[in-house]
Amino acid sequence: MNVKDILPDLLSTSSMGLRRSEIRELLKLTREPGMISFAGGLPSPALFPAEEVKEVVKDILDKEPQIALQYGPTEGDKRLIRFLAEWMKRKEGADIDEKNILIVSGSQQALDLIGKIFIDPGDPVIVGLPSYLGAIQAFIANRAKLLGVPVDNQGMDVDRVEQILKDYAAKGKKIKFVYIVPDFQNPSGVTMSLERRQNLLNLCYQYETIVFEDTPYRELRFEGESLPMVAVIDKKGYGFSLHTFSKILFPGMRLGWLVANKAIMDKLVLAKQSTDLCTSPFAQSIVYEYCRRGLLEPHIKRIVEVYRKKRNMMIQALKSYMPHEKGLYWTEPQGGLFLWLSLPERVDTEELFPKAVAKKVAYIIGAAFHCDRSGKNTMRLNFSFPSEDQIDEGIKRLAEVVKEAL
Repeated sequence: MNVKDILPDLLSTSSMGLRRSEIRELLKLTREPGMISFAGGLPSPALFPAEEVKEVVKDILDKEPQIALQYGPTEGDKRLIRFLAEWMKRKEGADIDEKNILIVSGSQQALDLIGKIFIDPGDPVIVGLPSYLGAIQAFIANRAKLLGVPVDNQGMDVDRVEQILKDYAAKGKKIKFVYIVPDFQNPSGVTMSLERRQNLLNLCYQYETIVFEDTPYRELRFEGESLPMVAVIDKKGYGFSLHTFSKILFPGMRLGWLVANKAIMDKLVLAKQSTDLCTSPFAQSIVYEYCRRGLLEPHIKRIVEVYRKKRNMMIQALKSYMPHEKGLYWTEPQGGLFLWLSLPERVDTEELFPKAVAKKVAYIIGAAFHCDRSGKNTMRLNFSFPSEDQIDEGIKRLAEVVKEAL
């Protein structure tokens, strides 16, 4: 008997629930020559500070190779943690210290750790409709029961959250946590209003649940007033937050941080120890030194200027090329990397996708971001990676596909 015949009897129940990333699978189709891709959530490689990093790496290897090339503590490099605590106090008004921060191998690892320490099979978790696909995957891998709540132009529908919390409380059950991306949400690009942030936190107090706030795009604001983080408004320890350098520096380092209540930090550290022992000390040394030299904030400023122009270009192209049809509209995000295009409900963007690829333009289908597979008439468009010329030409091609479908 071949080993493949006995594997199904040996694999864990959890492994059976693992799902391929639809984004990763669809991206395989976008690598043909001449393809204009709005599909990935990729930062622009033209903005990577390669020369500055090259100088930083050389200095680190000259001065402290014994630190950078050795194992490190699970919690992370103390110098980087100290910098982040001070940065968040100054930028966000966060009431935290070094014991509230865990360095992680990208915020995706933080999502997995959260799943490991909070979710038992079948536990209910609230996510947005739509919501970040990586979070959906991480929670499903830990066998959560995902409860989708609609997201509109003010963010997650908090009234619907309240109804779910109330219904479960009536059964003597609790929702394990609520997961949100409140600033320029992936995939919709919308920002959660201040009123909803406060109301959601009050509900978490009332029904004794936690809110996990994912903030990868928070620093990438193009316009408008920055709203306070939920985790900063929180004064009772119910709000945790996830952060990453992938969008504000570059993703190749796979470096992020998680801010959590000290009461739960020990469990997070133990879960991380069994996963990777520690996040790369080399990567942490590089990022710390880059930040120590005062290079991070000027770099973020450069990114914001470029992405603002690209967002404006995409919105202008949509206005110029898309048909004027009832039910066809798009978000105009104040920051981040994405906007969200909705088509009339009779159009299925998954069926449309091969036709778009045939015209050498790609996007991500909206259903991939819905835990209930709704949103079939929607798509996510990324404006950070393509050039301005590609944005204009790509939207023109996409508009042709949409016109044919209508």
